[in-house]
Amino acid sequence: MTLKLKLLPREEYKGVNDLDPIKYYYWPVFGAMYRRRVELALEQCVGGERILEVGFGTGLAFLNLHDLYQEIHGIDLTADIEAVKSVFEPKGIPLFLEKGDVLDMSNYADNSFDAVLMVSILEHLKPAELEQAFNEVKRILKPGGQMIYGAPVEKPFMVFMFRLLGHDIRDEHFSTEKEIAAAAHKIFSRGKVVGMKSIPPIAGTVYTVGNFIK
Repeated sequence: MTLKLKLLPREEYKGVNDLDPIKYYYWPVFGAMYRRRVELALEQCVGGERILEVGFGTGLAFLNLHDLYQEIHGIDLTADIEAVKSVFEPKGIPLFLEKGDVLDMSNYADNSFDAVLMVSILEHLKPAELEQAFNEVKRILKPGGQMIYGAPVEKPFMVFMFRLLGHDIRDEHFSTEKEIAAAAHKIFSRGKVVGMKSIPPIAGTVYTVGNFIK
């Protein structure tokens, strides 16, 4: 299934600081690659009653998730929750958002969600923290529930793109896609990881999406 990311006009998004990557999704060429990363993750979602998005940011995925799930829950460390709600709730998308950290989701009961979605979140954790995060995700998933994550492939092209955007990758990324996949396979007995090539495909695989089942 090929899915298209549903975007609002850029100026409608609220609740994040200037470091949020929302602007990149609208750029020519480069924006297509940013959008495709989210689309590939969303294509893995089979739908259900409740989904939790970790690190929801501007709510970029909310329009698509609303088509798939009855309730959208989310945690984020920095987003302005009320500002994000003010964008989507007038459009008939009720949200259940909280400040929160994937390493401690004790406010959620066991077996609560059909899916947990994390797009470009796990690379910001240190390798020693990955298993803790995955154990928390597994705990709150219903039996048969999905964990879907997206993580960039660290290679010279990715380092170059970070420099082009004024960032040092070492200041932001602490775990590689291989470390993330290895930790996921250790905690979940069933799962797969698929790759996304750059657009145009000159740099090979630049992003990975994992789909793991409890």
